[in-house]
Amino acid sequence: MEPTITFIFLTTLFLAYANGANDNFKGVATLYGSKTLDYKKALAWTTFTTALGCGLAMFLAGELIIVFKGKGLVPEDVILMQNFPLAVGAGAAITVMLATFLNLPVSTTHALIGSLAGAGWIATEAGINWEKLSKAYFFPLVAGPILSIVLTYIVYLLFKRLRTNLNIQQETCLCIGEKIIATAQSHTMTKNDFINNFSTSIGLPEPLVASKAYCRSSYSGHFAGISARQFLDWLHYLSSGLVCFSRGLNDTPKIVALLLIGSRFDLNFSILAVGIAMIAGGLIHSKRIAVTMGKKVTEMNPGQAFTANFITGIIVLGASKVGMPVSTTHVSCGSIFAIGAANKIINLKVLFQILLAWVTTLPLGFIFGLVLMSALG
Repeated sequence: MEPTITFIFLTTLFLAYANGANDNFKGVATLYGSKTLDYKKALAWTTFTTALGCGLAMFLAGELIIVFKGKGLVPEDVILMQNFPLAVGAGAAITVMLATFLNLPVSTTHALIGSLAGAGWIATEAGINWEKLSKAYFFPLVAGPILSIVLTYIVYLLFKRLRTNLNIQQETCLCIGEKIIATAQSHTMTKNDFINNFSTSIGLPEPLVASKAYCRSSYSGHFAGISARQFLDWLHYLSSGLVCFSRGLNDTPKIVALLLIGSRFDLNFSILAVGIAMIAGGLIHSKRIAVTMGKKVTEMNPGQAFTANFITGIIVLGASKVGMPVSTTHVSCGSIFAIGAANKIINLKVLFQILLAWVTTLPLGFIFGLVLMSALG
């Protein structure tokens, strides 16, 4: 294998690794943040469902491979340059990995598009097709989060009204590990209130209870003869899995496209290699993003998290099928923001940091792609 081909392969794997590090946990961040699952179990669930999405990418999201080869964005002779996929992959990977170490959830899609445009613009006097960039790439990236905010806000209010009509009440549970020690209808009761009221009755020393116990918001009542708490937990699991599956389906072909430029690698081999690298990045680095998205933006109970995940999964799945390059990160954050806005509970400082990262991702990708393409000649 030629040295350049080897570098293209390694650079693409590095991008896939960076993507997994920044993106893999996003789908289950609500499971972790709402304390429905602990970190290790949430990580196992996202790894499994993301792997399914990666494996089915060539059957359900083949159009995205064509889009992210740069066809129509840059001249055909630029696409066929050996150094072009190398510059694009490295530029996007550096952008995403930098954000990961800063604990910021950013869009691999933005980084890739920026790097594609930067490398393509400097590689030829003809430049890039700005109309194609705005219509085929930029418009879906802007429309995705806006659509998720609007839909999540509306659907959440509808679900909230349905819950009220079914007489399903919010409750707060005192838990130690996965065991529920006590419950109370009032959502204002705190962990200390529970400990003061129940530490003697559960037969555990108060210091142990104080260090191990936590409060978790849930629901009381029944739906179709099933406990509302269990029913919503299962919906939460499934919706989180849908987000992870959709993300694997949406991101894999974007990265695989770098290996398929010039038909240098086999499609099945490329998907397998990219999928493994994505999963490895997620297993090693997910904790950083887990804390930001799961706990810092806004607090959610399982019902609210289900709504956010459901809308995210549907939007990303539909976009993948039609070859529209939406950002799972932006759609997911949009849904979480809508839940926080509906309940008037949101961390504006963290939200501003995330928005700042969004705004800078595409320009940074452009700069890195341009610089690397210039250096590689």
